[in-house]
Amino acid sequence: MNKNILVTGSNGQVGSELKELSTSYSQYNFYFTDRTMLDITNKTEIQKFCKTNNINIILNCAAYTAVDKAEEDTQNAKKVNHLATTFLAEVSKDLDISLIHISTDYVFDGKSFKPYIENMPVAPQGVYGQTKLDGERSLQNINPKNSIIIRTSWVYSSFGANFVKTMLKLGSQRDELGVIFDQVGTPTYAKDLASTILNIIPKIDNINVDIFHFSNEGVCSWYDFAKTIFELSNISCKVNPIETKEYPTPASRPHYSLLNKAKIKKTYNINIPYWKDSLKECLNILKENK
Repeated sequence: MNKNILVTGSNGQVGSELKELSTSYSQYNFYFTDRTMLDITNKTEIQKFCKTNNINIILNCAAYTAVDKAEEDTQNAKKVNHLATTFLAEVSKDLDISLIHISTDYVFDGKSFKPYIENMPVAPQGVYGQTKLDGERSLQNINPKNSIIIRTSWVYSSFGANFVKTMLKLGSQRDELGVIFDQVGTPTYAKDLASTILNIIPKIDNINVDIFHFSNEGVCSWYDFAKTIFELSNISCKVNPIETKEYPTPASRPHYSLLNKAKIKKTYNINIPYWKDSLKECLNILKENK
């Protein structure tokens, strides 16, 4: 019997990639929703939707991700990142639904010097990270069966607004750009994350909510990332390395966002592509779509 999957936040980067890949997964019936179709800050509405459509799995890709805006728009960030996650977890527990929830590297303070493993101490530095952590904790406390949290970082895609698209735009308009070099992490191609999620669904089997880290392989700074985007796209814009303090933002960013992915690779026996290879693939898609 086909499983019914509810995807929230389906117009975001990961949600859009899931939509794109869904045609290759005929064993699932997908219900792609956004906030106009399903208000996940309303528990009754979630419950009704899941019962009506006999949902077996929820992929929660919905999030309030405007990191700087969250500093003043705290209420809405809490609503989407914490409250909605709580409601999704409660409904999942009540109706025996498996919940896969996407979280972020922002739950850490970014002061480490070795890649973060799942059980390292958390210490969010802003509202966005704090509300995402509150959502994680809520989900763990409610503890629906066969449910997991996947933390990721530096997400980009051929869909939506992201660093890659911003660089392509600015690079074609300007002769030179200043890009931060003292924040390091790993870019994550949303398509790789979406494909991993779809491939691990049949293998998820846990009593307590488990946390995993996922990003592409390798490491770079935002400066390296920008330079690579320009090199692969034959854009001649000069990139100048700048320090974080030269580019102040309302929310502080983690200086170090490397996630250790050993656990997800071992548990679900997956291979993760190198970030430059995935970037190349995404740039090719953007070129074709032009």
